[in-house]
Amino acid sequence: MNLKPLGDRVIVKQDEAEETTASGLYIASEAKEKPQSGIVLAVGDGKMDKDGNMVPVPVKVGDKVVYGKFGGTEISVDGEDVLILRADDLYAVFA
Repeated sequence: MNLKPLGDRVIVKQDEAEETTASGLYIASEAKEKPQSGIVLAVGDGKMDKDGNMVPVPVKVGDKVVYGKFGGTEISVDGEDVLILRADDLYAVFA
């Protein structure tokens, strides 16, 4: 992928939506909820704080993250759907 996020933004590949329920029932495509987790594909340089110091983005490429349900912008790059989020929209990193 030849896309580099600017500032404190990150590019995330969303996890796939669940196909079945816990009991094994198939979920209709219209009823599937968008996942709120994914893998970080690219990270921006960070942003400046009020004192002029660079604050780096707190995640790195390859991290699995949880983000807000309605955060970010979905785009398609090289036939792959990705999500561009601000670092503030990230809630957690899987350890």
